[in-house]
Formats: sequence, structure tokens, C-alpha cells
Amino acid sequence: MRIVFMGSADFAVPSLEALVKAEYDLLAVVTQPDRPRGRGRKLAFTPVKEKALELGLPLYQPVSARSPEFAAWLRQLNPDIAVVVAYGQILPVEVLAIPVHGGINVHASLLPRYRGAAPVHWAVLQGEKVTGVSTMYMDVGMDTGDIILQQSIPISEEATAGEIYDWLAREGATLLVKTLQLIQEGKAPRLPQEASAATYAPALQREDEKIDWTKPAEDIRNQIRGLNPWPGAYTEWEGKVLKVWRAQKWDGPDHEEGTFYQPGRIQGIVKNQGILVQTGKGLLLLTEVQPTGKQRMKAVDFCRGYRVGESTLLG
Repeated sequence: MRIVFMGSADFAVPSLEALVKAEYDLLAVVTQPDRPRGRGRKLAFTPVKEKALELGLPLYQPVSARSPEFAAWLRQLNPDIAVVVAYGQILPVEVLAIPVHGGINVHASLLPRYRGAAPVHWAVLQGEKVTGVSTMYMDVGMDTGDIILQQSIPISEEATAGEIYDWLAREGATLLVKTLQLIQEGKAPRLPQEASAATYAPALQREDEKIDWTKPAEDIRNQIRGLNPWPGAYTEWEGKVLKVWRAQKWDGPDHEEGTFYQPGRIQGIVKNQGILVQTGKGLLLLTEVQPTGKQRMKAVDFCRGYRVGESTLLG
């Protein structure tokens, strides 16, 4: 099977490696153009480009997958199928019609739930107990194509978005190879998505990162997990940003409403564990934070080093 692989983000790298290992005929790898990143704004390769160069694969970086030049290039290659994993551009119907078997996509959710750009983040943010990965036939909609295969996984109480992301990237690669085998054999199912069950996972905005201490402790803990390792949940302390990277449930006694009941107020420092912060419902134990311009640190070390004590107000 002659394949054109289209991907950009690190989520796509295990899938590219799996295709090479399975000895598929990779005609070319398509990825996003090099873009400036970091403080120095130097041009940086996508993770997929780095892996393609390492593997010695032909590489193409169109500015737009909607351009006539890209369609002409793809038509000349005449692939059997296009495999798309975290590419970052929506493919027009004219492009999807060129490969013999169309395009298939690996998506990091159990479709039709969490269609969109940030499915892993939102699954954790929403406190889901299960998520997964899907392969599907591509159409012109946003993750609306017929499902081929799915694999589910549990989300543990302490799992972060980064940990789930890495796991789904590996599982997605395995599922992709199984999917291609079924297509080759003419046995791949086509399961239409139930539109009424669809939910969406839009790109994260800055307001999604700010902690609202009036929310319940469990919601804030899910926010912290869901934004780790990127972009990170944050609060404010003395007018500066304080990133919060890890927090745990507090199983000790709660604090009754009264004189010192105020969401965001530090209610206690638990030796060798963290700092207790009042929320809109219950206490939350912060265990890892990061002041502006500093490295991540244990919350108790932050309190010790910056002389932060009880009654300090965050946010």
C-alpha cells in the first residue's frame, strides 16, 4: 500500500515510526512549514520533520494543504491512501478525493466525544474516567468521518494530560497499523458517528488556564491535571503569576465557613506534603508550584523560601 503520511505534532511520531517498522511504502511525509519558536524566535522543525529526516524519508512542507500546487503534487504521487495524524490543517474534499482509499485519521478521543483540537486536555479537564483513540475515514467535517477502530483506556485519579497524551500516541500507532491491515483486506468497518452524542474540545485559551478558587476542589484539581505539562494552570500571588503543576485531594478535616473562609486563602501547611488552599467547596492540597522566573518546586519549599504562611491569599 502506497502511503502519504501527513503529521506535525509529537503525537504523530509513534504512528510514523510504526508505518516504517511495518514496512509500508511511504511515498512522502507532509508536515507544517518551519516556524519561529522560543525566546530567540528561531525557525524550528516540527517533531515529524525531525523524525522524517532521521529516517531518511522524502519530505514536503506546503504552506497550505488547500493550494492547487499541493493537490497537483499529491496527484502526481498517486497514493493509495493518505494517513493524517495531528497534521494541523484541514484537508479540502479535492485533496481527500485523490488517494484511492481516501484519507484516514488517528484522533485522540473516543469519537464522537471530544472532536476538535485539544481532546486529551479537555477529557482530563472535564474529569472523565475513560478516554481513548479512534481511527476514522476523513470527510470535510471536523472529526466527523465514519469510525474504523477504537481503543479505550482508563484515566487514573492522578494522571496528567501529558501522560494520557503519550499513552494515546503509542496506542494510536498500534491501532493505525491494524486499521491499514483491515483496509488492505477489504474488511475495515465503517461506523457512522452519532451526531447527537458529539462533544467538542476547542483549542485552549488563556482564560482556561486561570484558576477560579470559587470552584469546587475537584474541578480545580482536574484543571491542574488537564493543563500539565502544557500550558499549565496558574493563579496569582503578590501580583505575579504562580503556576500550579500538581495537587491532591485532601482527605483530612474541612474548614467551616466563617471568619477565615475565603476561596484562595492558604489554610495550612502540611509538613512534607504541601499547602492547603480553600476552594469554593473543600480544601485542595497543592504539592508542586512554579513562581515566575523559577523552576518547578515542592509547594512546601515555595512556602519556606518565599515566607508564605497561613492566611496568604492566592488569586
